[in-house]
Amino acid sequence: MSIYKPTKEEVQAAAGRTVPDVIARDLRVLFCGINPGLYTAAVGHHFARPGTRFWPALHLSGFTERRLSPFEEGELLARGLGITNVVARATAAAAELAPEEFGRGGRLLRAKVKKYRPRFLAVLGVGAYRAAFARPKAGVGRQDEKLEAAAVWVLPNPSGLNANYRTEDLARLFRELREAVEREL
Repeated sequence: MSIYKPTKEEVQAAAGRTVPDVIARDLRVLFCGINPGLYTAAVGHHFARPGTRFWPALHLSGFTERRLSPFEEGELLARGLGITNVVARATAAAAELAPEEFGRGGRLLRAKVKKYRPRFLAVLGVGAYRAAFARPKAGVGRQDEKLEAAAVWVLPNPSGLNANYRTEDLARLFRELREAVEREL
């Protein structure tokens, strides 16, 4: 596993870049972030910024037997897990994304779910889900609707900037998703 720490200049230069999806057909869960941050885009691996709670929550919830590094993201596929984003374009903050980018991202995500057929789609960000799918009242947890054949689950954004949820809270919510996935397989 190689670990790369980008320079400040490399992080700033990552604006607008994309990060390849970690995806395959028939996954148990396709996790969907809002969009890549600059640090993530600079290193080319999902949820790479120090302080993200995605990897700790994934482990503490029982999805993985140990805490993976963003540089080990490819190992998720063997566990039936994958990662994509609502919007592919990297920004310093999700607030930089325009409403039409969320709408377009929602349409692209629907096509991706139709093609790859995950059992569950877990959108990591309530606001992103609301904007991408015109669901202004959606909350955290399982949604009443499906996206194509995938059950939809909304989880809080695991960014370290999201002060509303501690790692333990995120792990509990991720665990609820994992338990739902296990019940339905």
